Amino acid sequence: MTGRLKIVPLTPDGFAPYGDVMHAAGAPDKLINQGRCGRYHDLAKLDFSDCRAGISIFQSEKETLPLVLKMVERHPYGSQAFVPMSADPFLVVVAKDDNGTPIDPKAFLTAPGQAVNFHRGTWHGVLTPLSEPGLFAVIDRIGDGANLEEHWFDDPYIIEK
Repeated sequence: MTGRLKIVPLTPDGFAPYGDVMHAAGAPDKLINQGRCGRYHDLAKLDFSDCRAGISIFQSEKETLPLVLKMVERHPYGSQAFVPMSADPFLVVVAKDDNGTPIDPKAFLTAPGQAVNFHRGTWHGVLTPLSEPGLFAVIDRIGDGANLEEHWFDDPYIIEK
């Protein structure tokens, strides 16, 4: 039986069990650069166990809706942040963990200018831009060891608006 997921807007409260929503909302924490730049400070809980953080550039093909969700992944040794390099919204899928198995997946749509940081061990979908160019800065763990687990659903989910 295939499940259906309705996409909901990404909010900090709705996403809190899975990670952090990063965006420039409200007044900045402080002004820098002679008052010409607002700094929204320390927006994500980065966690990389015994290794270091790295920043990579990912370029992903855009997806279209409805989308078939066949697989989710997680990173047991470090958090992972997706920071779009354009103001285009993208799809974010997460799931709760039940003794090593992802359950109850959720689908979120970011607003322009939002980024996400998945907490260490959080089941999530792959990078899913819904428009071109699909260019993202990704901050994650750099180091030895297999920091990727995949789970393929026996019955995929259909993600729709």
